[in-house]
Parts: sequence; structure tokens; C-alpha cells
Amino acid sequence: MKSPIKSLFVKGGSIRGGEVTVSGNKNAVLPMIPALMLSGEEVILHNVPDILDVRTMLDIAGELGAEFTFENNTLRFKCPDIKEPVIPQELCARNRTSILFAAPLLARCGRAELHQPGGDVIGRRRLDGHFYGLTKLGAVMGPDIFTYSFHAPNGLAGRELFLDEASVTATEQIIIAAVTAAGRTTLYNAACEPHVRDLAELLNAMGAQISGAGTNTITIDGVTSLHGAEYTVCGDHIEAGSFLCLAAATGTEITVRGTTLRHYWMLHRVFEKMGLKVELYPDHLYFAGGQEGVIEPDFGGYIPQISDGTWPQYPSDMMSCTIVAATQCRGTVMFFEKMFESRIYFVDRLIGMGANAIVCDPHRAVITGKTTLHGSSLSSPDIRAGMAMVIAAFCAEGDSRIDRAEVIYRGYEKLPEKLRQLGAEVSEQ
Repeated sequence: MKSPIKSLFVKGGSIRGGEVTVSGNKNAVLPMIPALMLSGEEVILHNVPDILDVRTMLDIAGELGAEFTFENNTLRFKCPDIKEPVIPQELCARNRTSILFAAPLLARCGRAELHQPGGDVIGRRRLDGHFYGLTKLGAVMGPDIFTYSFHAPNGLAGRELFLDEASVTATEQIIIAAVTAAGRTTLYNAACEPHVRDLAELLNAMGAQISGAGTNTITIDGVTSLHGAEYTVCGDHIEAGSFLCLAAATGTEITVRGTTLRHYWMLHRVFEKMGLKVELYPDHLYFAGGQEGVIEPDFGGYIPQISDGTWPQYPSDMMSCTIVAATQCRGTVMFFEKMFESRIYFVDRLIGMGANAIVCDPHRAVITGKTTLHGSSLSSPDIRAGMAMVIAAFCAEGDSRIDRAEVIYRGYEKLPEKLRQLGAEVSEQ
């Protein structure tokens, strides 16, 4: 599904606070859709966000022969037969997770043909872990570096694997491939993110035998087939964190519902570093209004650092929104974006709005606050920086226009409606 180009018009200072419920985890649903291709029986998924990236994955599944209905955040999905294990280039280019269809196509058809995936332009995003995992499990990869063709003449077989980086999508690719492979697969240095665990729990509900998901060692005992199931996707911890950053930047009270307690320990610690308190409960988060953030220096009075990392470290997807929140805190803090070399460049847009910031290099920025931001005309460079621009616009004086808002909608469901629940004056064009 393609979306017309949209712009968001934001009135600065209009957030009043209130309650918001997060949607299902985008990064869990996107790998779940290829995983559903492993079974010919119906699977029902609840709490599925109706966002552009989900629609793209469903377009790919439909192209391959899947049958589905998607209404009111419930997906009913069945794929009794696969037409042809080939995905057109135009569909692959729409998002990053199109590459995850390689595993189920190999499992069911013995071959797969895909093209370079698209996604946010936030720096080099390696696919080596995907190719390593699939070939070690028995797939043979063609020589063309632009068309990714695989075949598994003898099927897939389990073995011990060690990833050279704890890549989320490579971990998911290997899990999906290993579920119906012969024998046992043990994956070391696996990604531990909540969405990886959610994918494994869905597959187990379908009859898979996966243990250790949520740790860095995952064991998959191959089964001959999977069956239907009904499953509810967990809430999106990145969306929840984004709304908390909005509350921190604007000084408003907010309750975020639909959350899971264990997903927010590191966010809680990072907010503490900024002198902000988030109250954690089993199914919701609370941020009291009127808080004035003060950056907590490291021992000895040194400038503190907030850096991202593999789970359970701070998610890279949270860095952009947190940087905006830091512009409204007193003190100085360095942000160190270790994972992607282009994500930090959006800070230039904040400087244009009046932020006291220095972009040191592609990975580091120093923020000193509190500064008054001014409304501006902006453009969304990627999903998370786009949401950061929205937050900056609401804590700025005056009105702002954010172009390429359709990029933000790839990851945030019904964003204008949720913002209006918090009192925001926001419109689309």
C-alpha cells in the first residue's frame, strides 16, 4: 500500500497531556508475517498495527500466494500454497524486512529469489548475518550481488552458529529458517530484543520448539510442520518511549498504556540520567507533568554519555527522540550513536530550530540545555528522526511544518489521532 505524500502542521506548545495506548510492536509484526508463510493453516494475529511497513509485508505475502484479511488490527492469514518463490524488485525495495521472506521460501519451496531491501537511510546496514545463517544451514547462494537467489537442494539442516554481531533481523531470519530444518540449531550471540522473543513465542504457539529467546543463546529443534494458532502481539516499546520523550520535552503529564514492564528498565535509567522520573507499572507507564530535567554528571563532574547498543542496552531507535528531550534539560550530555553512521545528522535540523548542539562526527553529538526552540519547516529523514521532529515542533515556540510525514507513518499508527488525545493541535495536508 502506497501513501500520498503528507505534511504535518504542528502548533508549538499545544500538548496538554493525558493518556495514550501504544500499538502492537512494529518490529515484531514485520518478521511474523514471513514466519506465517511456514504454515498452510490459518493463523490469527491480534494487536497488529495498521502502518505502511505492515501493509508492504502483506503485499509481498499476497504476491507469493497468501490469503488474508486485515481489519481492526486483527490479521487472519493463511498460505496453503506458494505461487512462485520470487519477489519483485519493487516490493523488496519498499522496506528492510522484505529480506526475511528468504527463509520461509527456502523452507517450503527449496529456493528463493529476492532483491536488495529498502528501508531507512541511516547508514550501512549489513546483510552478511543473513547470508551466513542461510548458507550454513544448507542453502546455496547465487553469485549476483544485486539479485539474491538461494536454493537448498538437500533441504535445510540445523547446526551451531555464531553471529559476528547480534543482528536482530539476521537472528530472526535464522530462527525462521531453523524451525522446520532437520535437527537442532543453536544460535550464539543472538539478538535479545523484545520483538525477537515475541516472534519466537508466536512460532512456539504454531508448534515450533524454540528455547532461549530473549537471551543471547537460542536453541531451535526442527519440526516437520507448523499448525495454525491465535496470538496477540506485544506493545511497541519504541512508540511508548517516543511518547515519554514527548512528555519530557513539553513538561506534560502522560500515561502510556499497553506496555510490558521488563521492556523499560534501560529507558528508566536513561531518563534518570536526565533528571526525569518515569514510574513503571505492569501494564502502563506514568510521567508526571511539570518535571524540569537536569542532566546528572558522571562521578567527578564529568559530562555523561548516553549511548545505544544491542539489547538490553538503549535502543538505537530511541536515540533521536531522546536527543530532543535533552534539549529541554539543564546541563550537557553527549549522545553516542554506535550502530548507524547517518542517524545523528538530523541534529542539524535541531540546531536550525535553536538547539545548543554540536555534531562532533557521524556518531556523536553534544547537547547543552535548556534551549528555546523555534517553529520551522522540517522534513522527515527517517521514521525515528521524523518522530523526533514532531516532538521538537511541539516543544518549540510558534508553528512548524513537517514534510515527508508518510515516512513517520511507516512506524507510528494513527499518530495525529493519538497526538490529539494529548491535546495537540496538529493537522495533515
